[in-house]
Amino acid sequence: MARPDKAAAVAELTERFRTANAVVLTEYRGLSVAQLKALRRALGGDATYAVVKNTLSAIAAREAGVEGFDAQLAGPSAIAFVTGDPVAVAKGLRDFAKANPQLVVKGGVLDGRLATAADITTLADLESREVLLAKAAGAMKAKLFQAAYMFTAKTGEAVRTIDALREKRATEQAA
Repeated sequence: MARPDKAAAVAELTERFRTANAVVLTEYRGLSVAQLKALRRALGGDATYAVVKNTLSAIAAREAGVEGFDAQLAGPSAIAFVTGDPVAVAKGLRDFAKANPQLVVKGGVLDGRLATAADITTLADLESREVLLAKAAGAMKAKLFQAAYMFTAKTGEAVRTIDALREKRATEQAA
């Protein structure tokens, strides 16, 4: 590869590092082209998955301000540049790796910090954003119902007491 081509590749990778929400580094040794194509489809619009040269990726990561990433770059590497939901991409990689054990997640970068393979697995085990939001909304709704009950409980108790006094007076007057 000629020098200008390498400079262009580094510039493109640097831009991807800067614009990505997260970056997941994998080893793809033993995967066929068809399997890589299936993985790209599985990740969908949330990420772009590209086979990269380690030295160019290390340079691009440093230029993008990501320190320590080059330590993870060993062996045949491919990077998932996440532009959407990192949890969905982590789940997609985990599920694909279950079916294809040749795919190994090495680590990555989440919110500008280095992440280990265990961090990516933990991220994949999280529920989706929509489910977490629904649970939070349900918890808030339950607290609102509880507060509404507390506010109406004393009023209801007062109404029952007044009604009981009214009945008592009616029975005393009848007797």
